[in-house]
Amino acid sequence: MPHHRMKRVAATAPDQAVAPQPSLVLQDYLPYRLSALAEVVSGVFAKRYEERFGLSIPEWRVMAVVGEGPPQSTQQVIDRTGMDRVRVSRAVIRLADKGLLQRHPHPSDQRAQMLSLSPGGREIHGRIVPLAHDMQVRLASILSDGERAQLDCILEKLLQQARDMARRVD
Repeated sequence: MPHHRMKRVAATAPDQAVAPQPSLVLQDYLPYRLSALAEVVSGVFAKRYEERFGLSIPEWRVMAVVGEGPPQSTQQVIDRTGMDRVRVSRAVIRLADKGLLQRHPHPSDQRAQMLSLSPGGREIHGRIVPLAHDMQVRLASILSDGERAQLDCILEKLLQQARDMARRVD
């Protein structure tokens, strides 16, 4: 378990009173730890699909969401991947240019488009999904069933809290 260090910060001038501030040890900082884990896991998986299929991480994330079911709007993909609009738009353009994604007019919003995988996109999606499942199984193999359930619950709570915090900032 990480230990948290407290350190007094000296005042820059003798007449300035500075309250003690906790130091920040990056390796103990939860947002950093979550980000570092995500970076390592994404990097390992990305290496597989970049080498085999020529896809970037944003491209794969778009394909993963669009490949889950019926056509989705660009906004739905943004919401489900957590990526910003520019990253999603660039990934959509690259996937369409590669012939892996089809764009259709949105039935009720002329400014929006609906996205679906092309036959080639479905074929690649079908080849990548087993790799993703295998990686998930291998990563979670060190956890007991109870730990996996706890982790799932904790991650869901943290995600909801982060979303709530983001809404309050906006």
